[in-house]
Amino acid sequence: MVYDPLYIEFIYYFNVKRDYFECHEVLEELWLREGRSLLYQGLLQVAVGLYHHRNDNLGGALKLFIGALEKLDLYPPDALGIDLDKLRQESLVYREGLTAAISAASPVSYPFHDLNIAVVDPLLAEAVGLLVVNPPHKH
Repeated sequence: MVYDPLYIEFIYYFNVKRDYFECHEVLEELWLREGRSLLYQGLLQVAVGLYHHRNDNLGGALKLFIGALEKLDLYPPDALGIDLDKLRQESLVYREGLTAAISAASPVSYPFHDLNIAVVDPLLAEAVGLLVVNPPHKH
């Protein structure tokens, strides 16, 4: 499969740089160009949910994880060269942690932690690896 350079950049910013704002920038461009795919939108929402949580906006993060899971559930477990099923499972755990933290009678901490998108297609892994050696310019 041939992957769009913007999608490859998204994986790079998500897994390598942990720059969830830049993830949003590159994938939104692809999402708009490709006709607003729900799969891209779900991936975007995971990244932006992490961005919000990192910035202590638990309510915004929870809202995005809820939306992301609704969209990602529509796709097979290995869509777009990634282990989408694993990302869904980890996002579900994240959503549950955020829900518990927000709904607790006394403040409960749900510490921020990065997620990783497991790449299952060797061609995609190679393309992301090339960006590690020669990083893209931010959008």
